[in-house]
Amino acid sequence: MKNENINSNKGERKRELENDKTIRKGKILVYTRTPLQGLYSSHLAYSIHMAYSSDGNTYKALNQNYGIVFASATISQDNTINEKGLKKPYLFYTADGKFGIVAVRINADGSDDRESKGKVLLWLSEDLYYFKEIGLINLHMDTYVSEIVCEYDYINKQYTLIWKDNDGRCFQNTMEDITELDSASDAKPGEMPVYETVLSVPEGAVKGNVLEVDACFGNDLLIKWSPLVNTEIKVPEYIRAESKDQINAVTATAVYNDGSASVKQVIWDTESIDFSKAGIYEVSGTVVQDVYPFPLAVGYADPNIIQWNGKYYFIATNDNTDGVGLYVRESDTIMGLFSDGFKEYVILDRNEEKGFVQTFWAPEFHVIGDELYILFAVSGKIWGPQSHIMKLKKNGSIIDPDSWEEPIRVMKMDGTYLATEGITLDMTYFEACNKAYLVWSYRLHIGTPKDTGSMLYIATIDKKEPWRLTSEPVLLSRPLYGWENNEHTINNEGPYAIVTEDKVYITYSGGAAGGYSYALGLLTASKGADLLDSGSWVKNNAPVLSYYSLKGEYGPGHNTFFRDKYGNLMIAYHAQETMKRSPRCTAIRRVHFDKCGIPRFDMSVERDLKHELTRVKTTVEIIK
Repeated sequence: MKNENINSNKGERKRELENDKTIRKGKILVYTRTPLQGLYSSHLAYSIHMAYSSDGNTYKALNQNYGIVFASATISQDNTINEKGLKKPYLFYTADGKFGIVAVRINADGSDDRESKGKVLLWLSEDLYYFKEIGLINLHMDTYVSEIVCEYDYINKQYTLIWKDNDGRCFQNTMEDITELDSASDAKPGEMPVYETVLSVPEGAVKGNVLEVDACFGNDLLIKWSPLVNTEIKVPEYIRAESKDQINAVTATAVYNDGSASVKQVIWDTESIDFSKAGIYEVSGTVVQDVYPFPLAVGYADPNIIQWNGKYYFIATNDNTDGVGLYVRESDTIMGLFSDGFKEYVILDRNEEKGFVQTFWAPEFHVIGDELYILFAVSGKIWGPQSHIMKLKKNGSIIDPDSWEEPIRVMKMDGTYLATEGITLDMTYFEACNKAYLVWSYRLHIGTPKDTGSMLYIATIDKKEPWRLTSEPVLLSRPLYGWENNEHTINNEGPYAIVTEDKVYITYSGGAAGGYSYALGLLTASKGADLLDSGSWVKNNAPVLSYYSLKGEYGPGHNTFFRDKYGNLMIAYHAQETMKRSPRCTAIRRVHFDKCGIPRFDMSVERDLKHELTRVKTTVEIIK
């Protein structure tokens, strides 16, 4: 089967799109990017990017021109990570009308990957948002692949793979079930088809192919892979009230371009209303939101905020003291934690006798069984952070060091320390379906050729003894993607959970913790699933917050969540003001849930509430 056949058998889905004149068409371009030193490394550039065009001429990058699909690394016999990249991606329709992508897997530096010799990498996707890496298709030739095309032939009911090797020779294979990775026919001479020409491409794009899609699907995909923006404000057209407080309690609904919504407060202009008698008034108002300017606290990383007994408390890794000591702030309001004249209280300081000397890292407040605890890592004289837990005494004050019990190092089921080799840090806590869990980061042989990279583990605990595991630790995630394994940093760290009615989300951070490439990843599981089964969790292939997400914020990561006074879920994280090494600073913004219920973490002030829409009007009837 040569060029003319593969071009004539692009699949039923494409022919349906071409024949049905009522269906508007769009086009999706897949591509990689040219690395830019210090701006967009090969770890990021050698991934699958996508762009969408509604007219076939101008393509708009999805995910703001950041990678969407990354090749998984492999694990060596010594448990170290062999990072991978990819080139020459090709997007196609599968036999069932869904999507497949094939690409040539390469090493992270762009060189040929010996493990992929004579093979190409396959992903499947139902929606081009979630992707499942199936594995390497064996092409049964002992030669390096340089380019790959794949199409499904609906007439012969088989896939045709046409590819070139590094010597420019062209071959083709066929296979009936593309997921049977060793089932391809022997390679025969072939002829490489010509790609559709795309003239206008995103910055730095190294073009792959173009696939025609339903325009409605394409537009939805563009929205899904782009920041959401406020497009409309709704308020009640008619309000019946007896008092000013009842009017002020009326809120607005901010609507976004995907159809999702959020509640906003309104400052109503009620001065013209006479509340002593019945009447009808036209009333204006201004829709408002709390704004937290960046940076909030310079030199404070891994920030955490909790509301406890009517006050807000802030704790973080204090880079200003080289990570020594646990410092707490107290205020009646969130912004009061960061206002001029704030006061800090040292609740745990350096103590060589007790082994608290350095790396007072990532402290988090957690309510466990109605008691307040702080989870944090600390080292003795010899560097090596280990996870500890510290309990607030009954009726104690958070800002009083004497109100805290002695820290306890976290233990396994048998009473031995959580780790006797390597380091443990960034421990967090959550509850789901009446079970209590700890999640933390673990790393072996850091700084040596046998460095495993930091890995996320999960286990259950008894809320009465939260310092002791009640299950064996289970590996949740390793830094296998290029964005997690960047700038010589191999990281999965800083986990924190959101528990909704039906899902458990765990955010975590990857990449360089003190660099511009630090980014936020996401793990998702059904709330009722076995959360100790790693198969219950879905890992997003691309980060959900990166230095491409928000203007002027570089290296966003290591977050926690809390509720503001209106009940909004807020994210606190650290980021830098420049791409160069600079202080890690605290940032806060609102978490938004899109129309699919997926949390979004990139809601800038302008996207969250469009200023031009903030003036609203309604009719108020005063009743007596």
